[in-house]
Amino acid sequence: MSDKTIKVLVVEPMKPCRVQEISDTLESMQAIVGGYIEEVTPFNDPVAIVCNEQGKMQGLPYNRPLTDRHGVPYDFLYGTFFIAGVEGEHFVSLTDEQIRTYKELYDNMVVLTAEKDAKSTEKKKGGNSHER
Repeated sequence: MSDKTIKVLVVEPMKPCRVQEISDTLESMQAIVGGYIEEVTPFNDPVAIVCNEQGKMQGLPYNRPLTDRHGVPYDFLYGTFFIAGVEGEHFVSLTDEQIRTYKELYDNMVVLTAEKDAKSTEKKKGGNSHER
């Protein structure tokens, strides 16, 4: 059991990001994301997004989009995730600059969802010929 801690940025659905010190153990990382962890590295910076590897399949809530270099979403992250620094094969504390960068990015990028109204998706019977 490690008594080392690392400083990460925790990102929960529909909430601002927060800095948190966590134990550098698999168990504490799994507790944050609510299951098995998966590392995603979409940035050129030595950081990783650590999320629940089955978040989409488990139906966890949408959190934030993954975007390309133009800001266009290509996938979504589900459930709570955190961002940590990466050094070799280990997660390490984020620098203050990395915290500012990713907090600014993800505090300004929230996925809003709404349920479809079942009545609005049903086809009308006997509608006008120009309606589909």
